[in-house]
Amino acid sequence: MDPTRTGRNMLAPYACHPEDFRGRRFPESYSTFRTAFQRDRDRIIHSSAFRRLKHKTQVFVEHEGDYYRTRLTHTIEVAQVARTIAGTLGLNTDLAEAVALAHDLGHPPFGHTGEDALALLMAPFGGFDHNAQALRIVTRLEKHYADFDGLNLTWETLEGIAKHNGPVLPPYPYALEAVNREYDLELATHASAEAQVAAVADDVAYNHHDLHDGLRSGLFTEDDLMELPVTRPAFEAVDALYPGLEPMRRRHEALRRVFGVMVEDVIQVARQRLEAAQPQSVAEIRDMGTSVIRFSKPLYQDLKAVKSFLFKRMYRAPSVVKERRRVTAVINDLFPLYMSDPALLPAEWRQDVAEARDETALARIVLDYVSGMTDRFALAEHARLTGATD
Repeated sequence: MDPTRTGRNMLAPYACHPEDFRGRRFPESYSTFRTAFQRDRDRIIHSSAFRRLKHKTQVFVEHEGDYYRTRLTHTIEVAQVARTIAGTLGLNTDLAEAVALAHDLGHPPFGHTGEDALALLMAPFGGFDHNAQALRIVTRLEKHYADFDGLNLTWETLEGIAKHNGPVLPPYPYALEAVNREYDLELATHASAEAQVAAVADDVAYNHHDLHDGLRSGLFTEDDLMELPVTRPAFEAVDALYPGLEPMRRRHEALRRVFGVMVEDVIQVARQRLEAAQPQSVAEIRDMGTSVIRFSKPLYQDLKAVKSFLFKRMYRAPSVVKERRRVTAVINDLFPLYMSDPALLPAEWRQDVAEARDETALARIVLDYVSGMTDRFALAEHARLTGATD
């Protein structure tokens, strides 16, 4: 039995039903045991770009400690949250998971610091955005299959990667514009509820683990978190239940409660909005003109306070800022090196370089290479090519 023809009654009418998926660019026969979205999920997991997330940073550079989250551990946490929320709301958990697993594939080395550096370097050549780069990876840069470049993902998964944070307005980064010409991802509308779940799951995961990592790094303390909404009630609840609990267990118990508050809030708000709107199809979700999966206004305001705290005490902490400057210099050195001497690129990139018609085409090849680097590889290549040492 074709697995894409089963399970309709298990999903809400506004979910993405696998039997109704809008196709792939290159037609393929059905799997005998997986739906279309399950195949997408599996292809993402087996991609080279997914494996490289293991050595790409979140906030702390990859070599700074084994405890801190990497893009890979973050992505796994996002996927877990997405499956939980999607399943509770009657959505397609496989599609939500696929979008969650792919949402950070386009991040360069050194997290948002690397993205900021590459965005400036690419400004004359069409720009850089990690969501757009993720689409370029899954439609072009993964070159493993005999019949096509990329992963040949479904339209719904590509839409989710492009629009999980909401409608995208022009001007588009060149990579997004190129993909959209081929697939028409309807960028002016909202994405499916499953993609919206992946976006909120991203917020839940990084709010939770950045608090964990910031405490672990010593950039702030539990006493600091007692001054914040959301975290203060969590610590107070733990102290009431477990007076005198050892510090590490107290921290974990409090932050898991913060995690739970965020997830439960999203589910409650989504149920209320879905009940009020009564959407009968995924098309109605896309055309609502607003997201259906979101935090409540009170919690959103509380989380803004937490994010403001993290920005000051963690993302802009002197030690982090110092490291940001160092790794920005690495990107700023590597990019022009490859531009001035493309022969420094590995052999498998030489044909692309030979076919580059102008400086813009060359810059986009260099971007693909540099943005695909892991933290450790970028540092090693910088040392090898420039002779710089820490």
